[in-house]
Amino acid sequence: MSRYLESVCKLCRREKEKLFLKGERCVSNCALDKKRGKNGPGQHGASKSKMSDYAKHLREKQKARRVYGLTEQQFHHYYEVAEKMKGSTGDNLLRLLELRLDNVVYRLGFAPSKKAARQIVNHGNILVNEKKIDVPRYQVKAGDIITVPEKYKDNSILKKLVEKTSSNVPAWLSFDKTKISGTVISEPLPGETSHPIDSQLIVEYYSK
Repeated sequence: MSRYLESVCKLCRREKEKLFLKGERCVSNCALDKKRGKNGPGQHGASKSKMSDYAKHLREKQKARRVYGLTEQQFHHYYEVAEKMKGSTGDNLLRLLELRLDNVVYRLGFAPSKKAARQIVNHGNILVNEKKIDVPRYQVKAGDIITVPEKYKDNSILKKLVEKTSSNVPAWLSFDKTKISGTVISEPLPGETSHPIDSQLIVEYYSK
């Protein structure tokens, strides 16, 4: 799979908003808070031209793709799956993205960013219902219990992250600080995503 190797700050500057691709570091040391970061990346970054409807649709799709760390091919695959499901395609799409294991690991506070969460899953350091899962795209479901192996529960970095977790866990997840485990209570509702995304713009983009 292709990887983005340049500065992720460029991605936030391109979307003109914080995507929190570096986790808490985006709060304390963000390029958007600096004078240079007010403009988009590249020599035409300072352009003030009005966005067309197509550009708005494209930017929303690109924002969502970057928030979840997916390639275009992966993202389009999720859209095709969402389109075949019952109900709103946009809501289905965001639900599928939120229920990815790497995203749930991040939202439970086991990792400082989604990129780090993906790495933790890849390394086999996450258990789902006591079974090791090393596939970031794994779709969790209501009732699943996510935790880490016993040998990692004393990790100092994990402990610091866990201390900050309880107040930030979304309503569709529950977190047990003593056991360092999380439970998927239900599927996320529209508006409960990790980042504000207008899914209707994405649907309109792919419908053209």
